Amino acid sequence: MSSTNPSRRRFLKHTATGLAGAALAGSGLAALPARAEVGYPEKEALTFGFIKLTDMAPLAIAYEKRFFEDEGLYVTLEAQANWKVLLDGVITGQLDGAHMLAGQPLAATIGYGTEAEIITPFSMDLNGNGITLSNEVWEEMRPDLPKREDGKPVHPIKADYLKPVVERMNAAGERFKMGMVFPVSTHNYELRYWLAAGGIHPGYYDPTNGDTSGRIDADAELSVTPPPQMPATLEAGTIHGYCVGEPWNQQAVFKDIGVPVITDYEIWKNNPEKVFGITREFAEKYPNTTVRVVKALIRAAKWLDADNNANRPEAVKILARPNYVGADEEVIANSMTGTFEYEKGDERPVPDFNVFFRHNATYPYYSDAIWYLTQMRRWGQIAEQKSDEWYRETAKRVYRPSIYAQAARELIDEGRMSAADFPDFDSETGFKPPQDEFIDGISYDGRKPNEYLEQFPIGLKADDRV
Repeated sequence: MSSTNPSRRRFLKHTATGLAGAALAGSGLAALPARAEVGYPEKEALTFGFIKLTDMAPLAIAYEKRFFEDEGLYVTLEAQANWKVLLDGVITGQLDGAHMLAGQPLAATIGYGTEAEIITPFSMDLNGNGITLSNEVWEEMRPDLPKREDGKPVHPIKADYLKPVVERMNAAGERFKMGMVFPVSTHNYELRYWLAAGGIHPGYYDPTNGDTSGRIDADAELSVTPPPQMPATLEAGTIHGYCVGEPWNQQAVFKDIGVPVITDYEIWKNNPEKVFGITREFAEKYPNTTVRVVKALIRAAKWLDADNNANRPEAVKILARPNYVGADEEVIANSMTGTFEYEKGDERPVPDFNVFFRHNATYPYYSDAIWYLTQMRRWGQIAEQKSDEWYRETAKRVYRPSIYAQAARELIDEGRMSAADFPDFDSETGFKPPQDEFIDGISYDGRKPNEYLEQFPIGLKADDRV
């Protein structure tokens, strides 16, 4: 999917002496120097990777609506086999950037798994995941669930109702198994959060001693399955459920092989999901190109949420193409157009299930990065206690709101967007106010990560070690 026709190239009005690199000089918005126009892109032909999930939509829309071309960028989008292949492609330079799990740049930077300096100047979306259980597990849980007057289950459904099923299976010598997409994925941490909130221990990692299975002390065993393979793996009986992004929860309903019991919106309202990742080297070598990529992605995200999701039906048709997500339009539309089907016939409105721009979804908040780091610590991927300052500094190494601010200011100056579309860049610190809309009622303040960890009855804290 490349676009290299010279006749479609558009004249760039910005001078070649633009100083987009100023945005790379520091991580804090307050430290930004006086803004200069962004110069010509140092690198025009780019290849970006993605996984076949609906939240890759900003890349597809930026390409299809020619927002990349407006910036003088000629992009090829390439689907990748799995998250490790995708990350390796960015590290080696085979890919210039990619749709990434939010935990991937952080894990690479701290040396968990493949070590590399990966940064993100752009958050791709909020929410978008779900947890699906097999029909057999669902039928065993269902009699104990609170019901509405129409007989349908009350949502959200807590893992408390799954716990007796897990305990029965474990007592019978049968392990309860669930799939997630990658050890540093949002899906892994959301699944663990939901299970632990219901008293089900999801297990610890112990990388110091070479244990990266994450099953130490586990009541439920979690394993990696690529997203498109989730439904088939569930249908085969290899796993009893999974946590994944769309359209693969709705696919389970469509195929009548499982029931999505909860969305991540219900686990943590408006939680950060994917990011756009590039190497630090790329950002420093091609500063103008970097800002221009972010500009195009911001415009794509705004288009996706514009006019109360009025563009979503068109987006569904685009994403259904085999070179993007390649699932049936009906399946993709279930969540992308503001509804979610928990089981056949139980479709409910969830207007913010997929958010691409509202609620400052595209802004790379330090507090979002720190939440992921706390979960790495909670489950042993970070083996030793770290100071609050370490969490802050690590977040600043990876999340780059200054690049985002440069792109946003350009869009405002060009008249494509308004200041009201963005946070206050002069006062924004990169931290959201304390958040308390979690399924377990625990409050999260990104400025106090160690205090946050102390609140969990299950998980490592203070100087605990596995």
